[in-house]
Amino acid sequence: MNKTELQAMMAVLKARFEAHEARHPALDWAQVQQRLEKNTAAQKALAQMEATGGEPDVILHDSASGQLLYADCAAESPPGRRSLCFDAQALAERKENKPAGSAQGMAAAMGVQLLDEAQYRHLQTLGTFDCKTSSWLATPPEMRSLGGALFGDRRYDRVFTYHNGVQSYYAARGFRAGLWL
Repeated sequence: MNKTELQAMMAVLKARFEAHEARHPALDWAQVQQRLEKNTAAQKALAQMEATGGEPDVILHDSASGQLLYADCAAESPPGRRSLCFDAQALAERKENKPAGSAQGMAAAMGVQLLDEAQYRHLQTLGTFDCKTSSWLATPPEMRSLGGALFGDRRYDRVFTYHNGVQSYYAARGFRAGLWL
């Protein structure tokens, strides 16, 4: 990313940060900006989150470590990350009608992680998300070893976490990325 692209992305992130102060009430943009300017890997990952429609913003601050969690805050699961099965193994095992890729594979390529269930539920306290879509979530290994994975959405003004087979994919299911920095 060149200097002009970085400045443009930082302006978008700053505007979103300032427009949604309730997501991070104890933080100041200068603290966030300082962390971002020192971390080129995070800059690239955030650029990918933005380019795929995620609208990333800070949703958590770990006061012990000082780390910040950026997450996708788009109203629906990011459009550039939908129609994916859960992981590479599921993609390889699918015989017919294979999706273009997997949520975990795309997340790894972007340098991010899938939100876990607790992070997803926290995100849902900050706004209304996934009313028409759903999002794959990081899944405990013991569940994945049995062929299942978690996803979440909001329906009837309530947040739900469900399970599905890892090989499944739907046009309205994507994933929400998380990035600690």
